[in-house]
Amino acid sequence: MADLKALIREVPGFPKPGILFYDITTLLKDKTGLRGVIDGLKDHYRDTQVDVVLGIEARGFIFAPALAYALGAGFVPVRKPRKLPAEVVRVTYDLEYGTDTLEMHKDAVRPGDRVLIVDDLLATGGTAAAAARMVRDAGGVVVGLGFVVELTFLGGRGRLSGYDVFSLLAYDK
Repeated sequence: MADLKALIREVPGFPKPGILFYDITTLLKDKTGLRGVIDGLKDHYRDTQVDVVLGIEARGFIFAPALAYALGAGFVPVRKPRKLPAEVVRVTYDLEYGTDTLEMHKDAVRPGDRVLIVDDLLATGGTAAAAARMVRDAGGVVVGLGFVVELTFLGGRGRLSGYDVFSLLAYDK
């Protein structure tokens, strides 16, 4: 995994001073790096029964369909409001600076579906927790939450207790 970490560009001062941004676009453009991410996630969930992989907008869309294909599962997009054409379910959740909302097609997760939630980054855990709540409310079973990068110093894993939380790469500061 050290090889994957070396492919991530660190951008100080983005999006504002004092923030160190971990830019995964440099990892994505590397064919070995992208394959390493998908294979690493697939290897972790290989023995888990997964019906659908749920990808959170926007960068979760990069990884979730490829992982769904590798696991022989379907893909479900979770989007920001007013992006999906059919009837949706939504969840609004608190952020440090306000609220945000996610939506999913009402028929995307059926009762009993085993759902793997995937995103690029685990920071404070609010978005992932909201997606997990949406899956549970639809009657689905969250079998795991997989991330490419985890910012461990933000404590997001604590908001996801009781779930299998897996991240390929961790940053402690």
